[in-house]
Amino acid sequence: MFIAMNRFKVDKENAPAFENMWQQRESYLDRMAGFVSFHLLRGPEREDHVLYSSHTVWSSREDFEAWTRSEEFRKAHARAGDRSERMFMGHPQFEGFEAVQTITAGGREAA
Repeated sequence: MFIAMNRFKVDKENAPAFENMWQQRESYLDRMAGFVSFHLLRGPEREDHVLYSSHTVWSSREDFEAWTRSEEFRKAHARAGDRSERMFMGHPQFEGFEAVQTITAGGREAA
């Protein structure tokens, strides 16, 4: 399993517009081999911003990398700068993680 995360610092007054932008977008993720799930997470609120993370789970790093090279990725991100640059404090921060251990409901360990 591979988890891809982007962290965003969003100006507080733009938080509702940021959430709406994500909820209204066409993601194309469900068309991709190896896609498992997506979450937009709202984190702590600070004096001047709200921390968000987009959290995508993939079957493998290779599946995620195929997504980043795909036409679906280009379409999903085509207008991202137009709508979001004025909302962020700096650039989104990408973090990718390989699963080392997974425990599911009931305490079962998954490979």
